[in-house]
Amino acid sequence: MTEQNDSQESRQESRQAKAGAIIVPVTLFEQNCTIIWDEPSKKAVVIDPGGDVPKILDAIKQTGVTVEKIWLTHGHIDHVGGAAELRDALTVPIEGPHVADKFLLDNVVASGARFGMTGGRDFTPDRWLDEGDSVSIGGLQFDILHCPGHSPGSVVFFNKDLRFAHVGDVLFAGSVGRTDLPGGSHATLISSIKTKLLPLGDDVGFICGHGAGSSIGQERMTNPFITGEL
Repeated sequence: MTEQNDSQESRQESRQAKAGAIIVPVTLFEQNCTIIWDEPSKKAVVIDPGGDVPKILDAIKQTGVTVEKIWLTHGHIDHVGGAAELRDALTVPIEGPHVADKFLLDNVVASGARFGMTGGRDFTPDRWLDEGDSVSIGGLQFDILHCPGHSPGSVVFFNKDLRFAHVGDVLFAGSVGRTDLPGGSHATLISSIKTKLLPLGDDVGFICGHGAGSSIGQERMTNPFITGEL
């Protein structure tokens, strides 16, 4: 699976799995809110609706999918600021992140105020996710990897058939998630990447929380945080 900005669709067939995805950049942080759907059912999930909910709803309408779930990679405001509003608008459950990020979801309003972001609400997801869990949308199944470090409750969504992952802010193209926020730990983050993500295989492509996506192989070879140059 490859990513495309705004309403440009991408589709890839691998084995029997078919999926499409669009990225909707939201908030001043240009966070990659991602809509992924199963083909041909058009059943979809919204990952990390950080804000700008009208923009997300418009993208859903233009894509012609039926959103049945919201998934969260972690609890930082730029990833969850619009989650409660979108849940109410679509009447769908929120799944994730790991319960270790509960303190962040309990303080969405306060976090938003620090960045001038209004409209967010504190909330509890309908399901917390943990290592070894799985989530699905239509015929697509994603395994859950608990990858703390950027936040204590960060999770990664991995689809074996598509050789694709959504890694949130754990790993970026050429970089890794920041660890200077409450609950962050650089050592823990690097351990999560090396023990959870790198073993997935070099052929696995990923969408991350900000910026362009990449592949595990590319990052293994060139990411200075992984090669030990930083």
